Amino acid sequence: MVTTIDQKIAEYLNNWTIDGWPIGNLVLCIIALFLAVVLCGAIGIEREFRGRSAGLRTHLLVGVGSCIIMIISIYGFPGATEGKRDVARLVAQVVTGVGFLGAGVIMHRNGGGVRGLTTAATIWVVMAIGIACGSFNFFLAFAGTVLILAVLTVFKKVEERVTKYSAFIAVTAPAETPLLDIILTISKEFDCSIHSLSTELVTSGSSKAISLTFQVIFESSKERINEYIAKIEKEANTISIQIL
Repeated sequence: MVTTIDQKIAEYLNNWTIDGWPIGNLVLCIIALFLAVVLCGAIGIEREFRGRSAGLRTHLLVGVGSCIIMIISIYGFPGATEGKRDVARLVAQVVTGVGFLGAGVIMHRNGGGVRGLTTAATIWVVMAIGIACGSFNFFLAFAGTVLILAVLTVFKKVEERVTKYSAFIAVTAPAETPLLDIILTISKEFDCSIHSLSTELVTSGSSKAISLTFQVIFESSKERINEYIAKIEKEANTISIQIL
């Protein structure tokens, strides 16, 4: 059986005693909790910096809570025999529970857009980091955190370069306006395509208006979105236009 560095550290600390009192496991638990705070906090700060709904505190609570559950699974049932104790049972419930928590930060926008998937994934990931800390796999937790931060920062820039930019837009204009024709013409001019188009006739008293909600995908730079919206406002004499 291969012994890892983490196991060597855990065995060494577990043998610590002061005047015959075994304090090694207490020190080990404190190190695990401190590392969970640092590593999960680093991911939480990144989400907080980007203004996401689940930020530093949420990620800290999930990570530290998962670490505590893992420690309880290891040390919390001293009376149970080794054959009857299943340390993975509590952890399995954490994995399921955090999955539901992550689903709570996913928001569906008008027009079919979805936001919050990355934040939901980071909540699930800090749970895994907390479990790694609580099981005293410190190097795994550290390496995983570095990789995750790289995905959230470096890979985001790569993603922006290789993927197309899309936005959901809602436009309202007087009913007599050939709104769809105007949008299609402008979209061709800006080298972008239209998807998920829905139309609604809005009546307010004696006046009528047409409302279009659609997804626009830019083949070129996403910085042109403001020019695109301004052009629609000018050509269609819009009542309102907004990015959803």
